[in-house]
Amino acid sequence: MSQLNQLQDLMRSLRLAETANQLPTLIREAEQKDSSFTQFLLDVATYEQKRRDEKQLEKRFKWATFPFHSTVDEYDLKEQKSLSSKKLNQLKDLTWIEQLYNIILLGPPGVGKTHLSIGLGIEALNQGYKVIFTTMGDLIHALKTEEITRKSKTRMNRIREADLVIIDDLMFMAMDKHEANMFFHLINNLYNQSSIILTSNKGPKEWGELLGDQAITTAILDRILHRVEIIQLNEDSWRMKHRKTIFGDQSVSN
Repeated sequence: MSQLNQLQDLMRSLRLAETANQLPTLIREAEQKDSSFTQFLLDVATYEQKRRDEKQLEKRFKWATFPFHSTVDEYDLKEQKSLSSKKLNQLKDLTWIEQLYNIILLGPPGVGKTHLSIGLGIEALNQGYKVIFTTMGDLIHALKTEEITRKSKTRMNRIREADLVIIDDLMFMAMDKHEANMFFHLINNLYNQSSIILTSNKGPKEWGELLGDQAITTAILDRILHRVEIIQLNEDSWRMKHRKTIFGDQSVSN
């Protein structure tokens, strides 16, 4: 066995498999640059750290379960004049996550609430935060089956450990008292620990009708609204303005 193969085997036993596979290339590059021993070791360690960071990011993306990929830079402010460029940049710098602020994105369907929430979530992932995306329906299902299935238990553990939790379509349907109580306990767990982005077409004043319990509603709102930025997106639906039709270009009113 050659020294190179011995070194690669040792690296794999030390859980440096990525660097072991790349070692011939790293050695060849060091010879071409006439690197010192110290520089070569630095290049090896840097490569290993880079690959570990990339794999961690891939894992966090998988766990985040975004329904599609979108970025903050892709968000078209021309389509949404109620949000200024300055405010969008403030959201993008993510200082609010460190301050444990929540974001509520309100507006009718099609104005870009989900797009913006995912864009902020991806920005947070790229900056090293743990992020989870879930619809309200999927969240309630996971809460109700947490003690029954391993999948739901793992899912809820990841939600509780996240730095940022995105809940899409909040209050799109009424909850019974048991569901509302479980939702309150989750919000209470996340309070003072994680930031939350909520998207909804109903404002906080309407949530009580869907939660069905005024005491639980008050407790949930108290925790969510303690540190919150509410952003109202008021423009017409992007999907309706850019919808496809078999009759050529037509306005919604046609």
